[in-house]
Amino acid sequence: MRSVISGGEPLACRGGKAMEWEDDLVRQRWLSAAELGGEGRGLGLLETLTGAHGIRRLDLPVPTMLPAVLRQVLLPVVFDALGVPRSRKEWARRFGQGSFSDEEKEKLADYLGPRYGDRFRLFSERPFAQVAGLSALSGETKTSALLVPSAASGNNVPLFSALSEADHLDLTSAQAVLWLLHAHCWDTAAIKTGAVGDEQAKNGKTTGNPTGPLGQLGVIVPNGRTLYETLLLNTPILHDGLDPGDRPQWAWDERPASSGSKSPASPEWSARPATGVLDLLTFQSRRIRLIPAETEQGPRVRQVVVCGGDRLTATPEQELHTAWNHTAKPKAGQPARRPRRHTSGRAAWQGLGALLALSIPEDGDGPYTSLLLRQISDLHADKYMSAGFALGVETCGLEYGNQSAVVENAIADTLPLPVASLLADDDWLRVAVLECVEQADRVARALDSLQSDLRRASGGDPLPRDKGERPSLLLLHAVDGKMRRLLAGLRTIGDDYELLERAQEAWEITLHRAARRQADALLAAVPPRAVIGRTEKANGKDIAFRSGKAAGAFHTRLGEILTRVSEVAAVGGEKA
Repeated sequence: MRSVISGGEPLACRGGKAMEWEDDLVRQRWLSAAELGGEGRGLGLLETLTGAHGIRRLDLPVPTMLPAVLRQVLLPVVFDALGVPRSRKEWARRFGQGSFSDEEKEKLADYLGPRYGDRFRLFSERPFAQVAGLSALSGETKTSALLVPSAASGNNVPLFSALSEADHLDLTSAQAVLWLLHAHCWDTAAIKTGAVGDEQAKNGKTTGNPTGPLGQLGVIVPNGRTLYETLLLNTPILHDGLDPGDRPQWAWDERPASSGSKSPASPEWSARPATGVLDLLTFQSRRIRLIPAETEQGPRVRQVVVCGGDRLTATPEQELHTAWNHTAKPKAGQPARRPRRHTSGRAAWQGLGALLALSIPEDGDGPYTSLLLRQISDLHADKYMSAGFALGVETCGLEYGNQSAVVENAIADTLPLPVASLLADDDWLRVAVLECVEQADRVARALDSLQSDLRRASGGDPLPRDKGERPSLLLLHAVDGKMRRLLAGLRTIGDDYELLERAQEAWEITLHRAARRQADALLAAVPPRAVIGRTEKANGKDIAFRSGKAAGAFHTRLGEILTRVSEVAAVGGEKA
């Protein structure tokens, strides 16, 4: 099939010669991959999948792009071409292969060739993840910066952006498809351009558009040692298989006519639930058209049309990539389970309480981990996954501001996770891991209390929670690397309880030393009058604040939190 502009005209340029576009996503090298040996390569979709066992990771521009590529392309292609496992035994068989079998590779080649290969082109009569001929009611187009959250466009003007809205952002076809997928998952909310043919557009626009589906989640992506393992770790076990009426966006014309949903290849849209896993992963939350042009650097995407798309009425419980907040007594009209978002400024290991919450809280409200991590727990419990497997977790999210119309912050982290800590019944390792996290949190709060008491003793007031530099943040930053090494080491601990006890003692020594350094710095900075301090009235009582009293209270708290270090000190051992 020849490349055409999505309106149907051939891609022409000066001199009447057709522009040479590499728009075939099946073979064009639009994905950058780091191989097991460390070399970087550009790969097309088919080569990425068939060679997934030799790829360590995808090398993408931003962390939020990984779930977009997995969900919008890689996972649904694999699910639809090969089917999903219907039992843990079948999942384990696939995982144990370490790579796609020759038969599976043939099915993938057929799927991306004769069956649907022509639907994976960026500029054709049926452009991938776009609406052919999409036009704004105003007739205007926008700069391609509209697809890139870090570039200035409209209300979204990042601080220190290298571009203004008047500048061109020229994207190669490889860059354009990545940001196209990213926009479907993470685009900002609020007003969008009205499209010709959209009967719901009023005054040239649509209002009330939510963010892309992932913008409402704290995304959690389990990963393995290779891309193949990562694909399997993100594959759900569905005992009944895929619903026959559940189709990815590129095969939407195969849905039953009775579904009543709008085609993602048309300007029209609807607010609706996802019909299944394939629909959920490839949900088209925007109607987009990439407009190519010839530049001095060659063919580039410089202009786009971005309009409102389908609106997901609720995040379904079969959502793969989020943890949940469970509410025992939800308000009227609200679900008992809602997606849990990540908190800015907190490392992923500080949220292990939610990642390792394997069951719905019995006594009220609380977190509940993702479907995929619960599945890994079940696989390990049934001996289908080794406790020493090098499981990793990547977390990411976006923070929006001004009615979710602008991107304010991006959150991303990676974390080694001991598989044994995901056991629901034999929870000794999970208890130990969560104890280490809780100790760090309690010591951090003790340091903040020390800072507040010293400020009062010096004649001042405690810092508001959202202002100033807090010693707790410095402490958590100081011990961050040690916690990650601890978690990586615990992946191979087996059933060695004695080794675990030594690891916990070493962690307490690390915390104690870091806390003492921060406390000493705080005490060294207070003025001499803090020794005498001052007295304040609280609830009718006089409370004295002095630097010596504050230091004593801090060390008492430290001893109560880090009991193993205190026991070592009590028998004459070395203390920090």
